[in-house]
Amino acid sequence: MNIQQMVSVMTPEVYERLSQAVETGKWPDGQPLSESQRETSMQAVMLYQATVLKSDEHMTVGESGEIVHKSKQDLRQSFNSDIARFKAEDL
Repeated sequence: MNIQQMVSVMTPEVYERLSQAVETGKWPDGQPLSESQRETSMQAVMLYQATVLKSDEHMTVGESGEIVHKSKQDLRQSFNSDIARFKAEDL
């Protein structure tokens, strides 16, 4: 099975586990990734982002295969909509 076929049958749960493993350098059970596991997992994560998620989030791999870069203004707008704001007297 080549990596393209593997990604086409990958579930979102497997993607999340691989993504977390690449970020932390460890499998969910705490075992460290070998260098070859890290490289293969990173390739799978990037391919999944580009082909399945078709992500437009900042610093992910987009549908075109390029890394998505957003301007500061775009990032601020996306963060402002997700941030809860409270007054000091409300706390």
